[in-house]
Amino acid sequence: MKVVMKIQRFDPEKDKKPYFQSFEIEAEPEMRILDCLNLIKWTQDGSLAYRWSCGHGVCGSDAMKINGRCALACQKLVKDCEGEEVLVEPLPTFRVLKDLIVDLDPFLERVNLIRPYLIPSEPPPEKERRQAPEDNHRLNEVIRCILCACCTAACPVTAENEKYLGPAPLVWAFRYIFDSRDEAGLERLAQVDSPDGAWGCVNHFECTRVCPKEIPVTKSINTIKREIEKRLHQT
Repeated sequence: MKVVMKIQRFDPEKDKKPYFQSFEIEAEPEMRILDCLNLIKWTQDGSLAYRWSCGHGVCGSDAMKINGRCALACQKLVKDCEGEEVLVEPLPTFRVLKDLIVDLDPFLERVNLIRPYLIPSEPPPEKERRQAPEDNHRLNEVIRCILCACCTAACPVTAENEKYLGPAPLVWAFRYIFDSRDEAGLERLAQVDSPDGAWGCVNHFECTRVCPKEIPVTKSINTIKREIEKRLHQT
């Protein structure tokens, strides 16, 4: 079948503003959008720029906006795209470096702000820090995050407030706030207890809708809010 890929292009070294370029290819319904991009790059335009690595929904590097919805190009299939053409754009809210590649440094800096590692009071044991199965179960959903940035790009609050911590960093905060092996829970809660932290979320649920790992992002942020009320604001 013939498929038209309408792709946003932009090279800051020579373009004044982004523009769209269409490519017609032969594709099967089961082909991934990533396969289509590779076909274009290998046979029509080698200058097309985009990120990808594993190609199996694990690394999260090929996140982009496909037909108006943030997703991983390696998970989205041609048959999943309605209409006569497939519209492919870079993740919104991020600065475009070239074509479909965006600058993720500010996003990763926000993740680092929440200290994504265990903070225990005792020195490391000889082996692993053990955890009861029921305590581990509470973290099973959020530890699926692959830092693809789909949630942050889709979040309306992120688009309006550049200081907002964002959905993914808050998911990572959840992971350590509720980790039984971490002993900095109150500090972590205080860190996200602000209008630019957990309270910045107003339940649009866009982050949850686009998450390729089906993490209940909004639910996790609301759980953090309840924990803040319980442990910090209780009178």
